Order: sequence, then C-alpha cells, then structure tokens
Amino acid sequence: MNNATLPPTIRWTEGDQACSALWRSERGAPPPKRVVLADDTTTADDAYHLACEGTALLWRGDFQNARQMLQALARRIDNVPQRKQRGNKAPAPAPAANAAPGTAFNLHRQAQAQRARVLAMVLLPFNADYSIPLRRAPDARSACTEAWGAADIAKEGMDGATSGASVASLRDLLGMTSAHEWRKNGIEIKALGEAPNDRIYPHYGVFSPVRGEYIDLVATTPLPKLPPQALAAGHALAAFDIGTGSGVLAALLARRGVTRIVATDQEPRALACAQANLDQLGFSAQVSLQKTNLFPEGQALLVVCNPPWLPARPSAPIEHAVYDENNQMLLGFLNGLAAHLAPGGEGWLILSDLAEHLGLRSREMLLTAIANSGLQVLGRRDAKPLHPKATDARDSLAQARAAEVTSLWRLGVI
Repeated sequence: MNNATLPPTIRWTEGDQACSALWRSERGAPPPKRVVLADDTTTADDAYHLACEGTALLWRGDFQNARQMLQALARRIDNVPQRKQRGNKAPAPAPAANAAPGTAFNLHRQAQAQRARVLAMVLLPFNADYSIPLRRAPDARSACTEAWGAADIAKEGMDGATSGASVASLRDLLGMTSAHEWRKNGIEIKALGEAPNDRIYPHYGVFSPVRGEYIDLVATTPLPKLPPQALAAGHALAAFDIGTGSGVLAALLARRGVTRIVATDQEPRALACAQANLDQLGFSAQVSLQKTNLFPEGQALLVVCNPPWLPARPSAPIEHAVYDENNQMLLGFLNGLAAHLAPGGEGWLILSDLAEHLGLRSREMLLTAIANSGLQVLGRRDAKPLHPKATDARDSLAQARAAEVTSLWRLGVI
C-alpha cells in the first residue's frame, strides 16, 4: 500500500509504551506534537491551560464527560477575564461593537480560528470499524463512514501505527454526527413543491441550503425566453448551474421546467450529494453533472452561479462555500460568462453585499468587474436575509449583518 495516500500519524505515550494511530482532521491540521491522556478526573481548568498551550488531550474516560469538558472549554474561551488573557495563550476577545467593519471582520475570524484550535485539542480514539472505545459512546459509525469513507480494517498506518485505529477531535465528530442528521432528515425547500418531494439532503462537507432568500430569488425571477428562431427550430431552454453544491438550484430550475441543465462542481463530495438529491427528486433525466472548474463546454440561455460571498481565505474544506479568496470564483464566473451565454441569454449572479458592509469588496469593484467582462446589468432583485444571525445583536458582525441584502443580478452580453 502506498503510504502517501494514508492520513498522517499521531503519536503518544501510554503506560510507558509508545503508541500511534492514523490522524484525521477535516481542516487538514497536522497531528499535535504534544499529547497527554485525559479522563474524568481531569479538571476543566487544567484542560484549558493545556489546550491553550497546544497540548492535545486524548480522552480515555466517559464519552459524555468528554462532551461536558468541551462545553466547559468553550465557556472559558468565551468568557476569558482580561487579566488572564496576558498570562495564558487564550483566544483573542471578540471585536468591539464600534470597530471598523474590516477590522471587526479580521478580529472575528482570528478569534474564531483560535477558538477552533483550542476546542480541537480534545481528541477521541476510533477503532478500525469507526466504533469509539469509550464508556457511553454513541454509535457514530454511519456518520464516520459518510465523512471518511468505508472503514478498511486491513489498512495499516505509517511507521507502525496501530492497524486501522485512528484519532480525531471530538469537535470533528460532533460536526460529522450533526451532518449525518441533516442528511437523514433533509432540509425543506418550499420552492421545490409539495412534501415529500420538497427536501434536499446535504452530505458531510457540502454546504447546506439553509438560507432561503437566495433560493426564493431563483424561484421567482422570470426565466429568459428563447429567441423566435430557437423556438422555430424546436430548441429547449438550456441552463448551466455553476458550483452546484447540494444541487438545490439545479433541482429548482428543473422543477421550473428547464429541460436541459448541466451542473458543475470541482468537489467529489458535492457531485455525489447533488446526484443523490437529483435522483431522489426525479430530475436525473433533466440534469447532468460534470466535474469541472466553473463552466462546461458550450452555451446556455441561462447560466446561474451562487459563488461564496466573502473574499477571504478558507481555513477548512467546508468554508470554500463561504469564502472566495481574492474573489477568484466571482471573477472567474464574470470573465467567462459572455463566452458561455447563448444569444439573448442571461447570467444570474446570486450574491450578498455583506462583503461590502465589511469593507472587503466595494460595489464599484463589482460593477467594474461586470463591465470589464463585456457584460451589462439587465436588472436586479433583492431580498433581506432571514437567518438568525441577521437579527442577533450579540454577533460581533451584527451591524454589517443587519444591513445585508442578497441580490440576484441579471447579466447580459453588451
């Protein structure tokens, strides 16, 4: 077996014996260099001190007590007295409410990243079949399989790691089990029609379509009309869905009667998720999936794209659905749109202006990019977000979120 394809190895000492296991991290973090054993006798204060210093705690006690420990660490992170922050490498405090938007966003991300690093220091052991050898541990094998792939008990670790055994953070496990519940129960999308054919089932690592305003915009914006010559030739309306993710917009276009849709994505998880959703909704005949960056070959009368809304660097795979470093996907879509629009066609760009309120991107920059791509704005439809953070005054970005508007920009070739 090629060791280069295996996860890295985490090492620790237990009972004077050198131990090792495969290391799993959804964020791609390297295995901790310092690992100590922790159990029900470990105090939250000691655990917090160790975690802040970069020492991981491999849990050997009761699973439910490990969850309580994680909650205790979160409380300490969120309520660090100012006098203790200087003596302990604790997460930075949340930005002040009156901080400049760009400063507030950068401080917010720094605080969230450090918070995630500290909480990720509580580790769990996994057997080769993904069972967890701890008291009162749940059966998370299905969730782990959906995230990590099928268990291979014959797999051997690098440099003598225990065959098949692995270690991951409790925080990653909770994320996987939460995603497993989303996948089992699905998310109701009213625009898709009546139950039971109104649900999207997001997979682990694929962005969940929980923000309904952008879906409603796509559901209610009039579709472009085929030119008379295309109608005379018997052509059908064709559409591209760029960066399909869960497949929700492709499914919505199919529900609206678009008979030929090509949906693209670069992520295998997204393509598998979209295919499963299209199959269960009965739209596989109308929608074909392609693994490609941005556009498929050819042209379509309608090209839809809902790129990540914030131009910042993702720190985990799931964040690629939120953060678009240097506006790469946004600019890639705009720069390539004219060549992929059929005559008389429209490109629908679904974009929040939150980045503008955070000082990360200006409206002038967006309009300039549209014009420089040989495009013109045919119209715009706006919607206010309805998600809980939009009205949460405690959020460190509350002022920007309160002003946020999500827009569907109708773009055409000049």
